[in-house]
Amino acid sequence: MTKPYMKPIALAVSLALSLSACGKHDDAEKAPAASSTAPAAASTAAMAAAAPKSVFDIADLDTNTQACQDFNGFVNSKWVAANPIPNDRSRWGAFDKLAEDSLNTQHQIVDDAAKGAANAQAGSIEQKIGYLYASGMDDAAIEKAGFDPIKPKLDAIAALKSGKDVAGYLTQNFTTGDMQVFQFGSGADFKDAKMQIGFTQQAGLGLPTKDYYTDAKYKDIRDAYVEHIVKVLELTGVSEADAKKQAAQVLAFETQLAAASLAPVELRTPENQYHFVTLKEADKITPHFNWEDFFKAQGVTVDKGFSLSQPKFFAQFDKMLASTPADQWQAYLRFHTIDDASPLLSKAFQDARFDFYGKTLSGQPEQKPRWKRVLGGVNESMGEALGQLYVAKVFTPEAKQRAEELVTNVRNALKARIENLDWMSAETKEKAVAKWNTFLPKIGYPDKWRDWSGLDMKQGDYYGNVMAAAKFNYQYDLNKIGKPTDRKEWGMTPQTVNAYYNPTDNTINFPAAILQPPFFYANGDDAINYGGIGAVIGHEASHGFDDEGSQFDGEGNNVNWWTKEDKAKFEARTAKLVAQFNDYTPIKDKPDAHVNGQLTLGENIADLGGLNVAYDALQEALKKNPQEAAEKIDGYTEDQRFFLNWARVWRGSVREKEALLRLNTDPHAPASLRAIGAPSNMEAFATAYQCKPGDTMVRSGDKQVKIW
Repeated sequence: MTKPYMKPIALAVSLALSLSACGKHDDAEKAPAASSTAPAAASTAAMAAAAPKSVFDIADLDTNTQACQDFNGFVNSKWVAANPIPNDRSRWGAFDKLAEDSLNTQHQIVDDAAKGAANAQAGSIEQKIGYLYASGMDDAAIEKAGFDPIKPKLDAIAALKSGKDVAGYLTQNFTTGDMQVFQFGSGADFKDAKMQIGFTQQAGLGLPTKDYYTDAKYKDIRDAYVEHIVKVLELTGVSEADAKKQAAQVLAFETQLAAASLAPVELRTPENQYHFVTLKEADKITPHFNWEDFFKAQGVTVDKGFSLSQPKFFAQFDKMLASTPADQWQAYLRFHTIDDASPLLSKAFQDARFDFYGKTLSGQPEQKPRWKRVLGGVNESMGEALGQLYVAKVFTPEAKQRAEELVTNVRNALKARIENLDWMSAETKEKAVAKWNTFLPKIGYPDKWRDWSGLDMKQGDYYGNVMAAAKFNYQYDLNKIGKPTDRKEWGMTPQTVNAYYNPTDNTINFPAAILQPPFFYANGDDAINYGGIGAVIGHEASHGFDDEGSQFDGEGNNVNWWTKEDKAKFEARTAKLVAQFNDYTPIKDKPDAHVNGQLTLGENIADLGGLNVAYDALQEALKKNPQEAAEKIDGYTEDQRFFLNWARVWRGSVREKEALLRLNTDPHAPASLRAIGAPSNMEAFATAYQCKPGDTMVRSGDKQVKIW
C-alpha cells in the first residue's frame, strides 16, 4: 500500500488535476478526472448540420461578464453558482461530474457481479470482482474483524530489535506488495527505453511535501497530524501516554526523511528520477541495506543494475537504519501499517483516516458513501479487469474508429506547426518530426487484456482480498524487469476520465471514459469537438515537447536532440509561461497564495500547444465544410464555440483547503486558470471575440507566449 502524495514510479503526465498515488482508497478527494468526451468521434465534417442546441447550452453563459475581461467567468460562473460542491467532495466541476457518471456505471457492473458471483464461471473476472466488491461491502464482517487482520504485522514490528531487523522486515514486507519508506517497481530505462529495469523511489512521508515538516505556516497541520497519529495508535490499544510519545517519534522520524527528500518541482527533472547504479555502487550508498538480498527476496534479477533514483534520500534512509533507535522505527512502522490499512478495517479506523486526510487537509465535510470507497478499492486492485467489463457495456467499435480520426487530424496539425516554427532550426525540426513520427496513439482500451489467472478472491475477506491483489499486481509489475518494454500496455484504466502521455514509451493515451460529452459529441459541430477532445489530443501530444517531454527522444530515451541555440530559445519562451502563471493568485482572500509556474510548466505548455494545434485542425476541417464555417450556431461562430467548449470543460470550484494543498503538490494549474491561460496568449481568441489590446484576456508584446 502506498501513502498519500507519493510520486508514482511511472513517468507520465496527464490532462487531469492529480495528486499522484493516494493511500488505499483513501476518501480524501483524488485526482479529479479529466473532463468529458463523447463516445463517438464521427467524421467531424459530417456532423455539423444536425448539431442540437443542447450540445452547448448558451443559457449557461453569463452575459453580464465580458468575455475579453474574464472568459472563465463568462462561460462558467453561472454554472458554478448553481452547482455547489457536494459534501463528499473537495471539488466539483465538469471533470468530476463525468467521473461520477463513470462511477455510477461501474457501480452497476460491480453490484451485478457481486450478486451473481456464486453462480459465475469459476475463476472469471466477473466472479473475482464480485467477491472483492461484496467483501468490501460486508460491514458486519469488517466491524467484527476490527484490526485483527494486521495484528501479525504489528507483532512482527514489536519484535524488531535493531536496524538489521528493520532492514529484514522491510525486505520481507515488500514481497507482499506492501511498500514502506520507499517504493520499488519497473520502468523503462532512461538510457535504453526498449528495456525495463527496476526503479526505487523516495517515499515514506505522511504529509504532502517536505515543506509541511518545517515551514511555520504548516504548524497547525503538523499538530493535527500528530493528533491523528495518537488517535490511530490508541485504536489498537496503545495507551494515551505511549501514543503521544510514539507520535512525537513518528514526526521526528519523518522530518529527517523529509530533509533528504526532493520537492515536487525537483522531482519533475529527469536527472532526479533516474540514477543508474550497480549493486556494489548501491551498497556503498546504503551499507546497512543489502540490495542483493532485497532483490533476491523479491524474485528479481537486476543484471547490470537498477535506478536508485534519489541517492540522497537513500543515504539518509541507511543512516537511520544505523542510528535511529529501534523503538522509534517501531513507532513509525506501527503507525503507517495501521494508517495504510485503515480503509480496510472497521469504521473507527476509516473515520480517523478521513478526519485527517479528508477534513483537515482537503476541507471535505463528509466521507464518500461506502460503495464509492469500495469501488475505489476494486479499481486499485483489479482496475483493468473492471475496465474490460466497462468497455463491453459502454464503448463501441464505432466510437473508437471515430476517435482515431480526430487523433490523426490533430496530430497532423501538430506536425505542420512544428515544420512551420519560425524560431527553431531545420536541424532540430528534423529531430522533432522524427519524434512525432514515432508517437503511438492508444484509444479506448488495451488491444490485449491482462490475464488475472492466479489471483484468488474469497468471500467475506476484504483485507485478505485487497492484500492478495496487492501482491499479485506487485509481482506482475516486477516480472517486467529485464524484459522489453511493451508500448501497447496501458498505465490507466478504460473507465478513468483522463488522458496521459508517457515520455519513456512516447505514447498518447485516451481511455474510453473521456470519449464522452462535453469533450466529444457524435452529432456535435466541429468547433465543439475540436475545442474539447481535439484540445485533449493536442494537449497529450504536446507533452512530448514540453519542458520534460522535450528531454526524451522518439524511442523514449533521455537524450538531448536540440541544438544549443534552439534549446536556449525554447527555455526563454517557457520562462515567460512560468512568469505568467507565477502571477496568478487563484484563492480569494489569499493574495500570497500563488500558482507555482515551474511546477505547473509542463501542463501549461501542453495546454497552450494543444489548444493551438486543435485550433489549426479545426480550420482544416472547416475548409472541407465551408457552410459550417460560415454559419453561426446559437449566435456564435465556430471559432467562438471552439473556445467556449475549451473553457467549459474546466468549469468547477474547489474548497479552500484543497486549493491550497494543490498549489503545493499538483503539477496542474487550477482549472479556472486553465480556462483562460492558453486562450489569452492566442491571437485567434482575441479575433474571435473582438478583444482589444489592454483587455485582460489579451496578452501581447513581450507578455504573449508562443512556443509550439
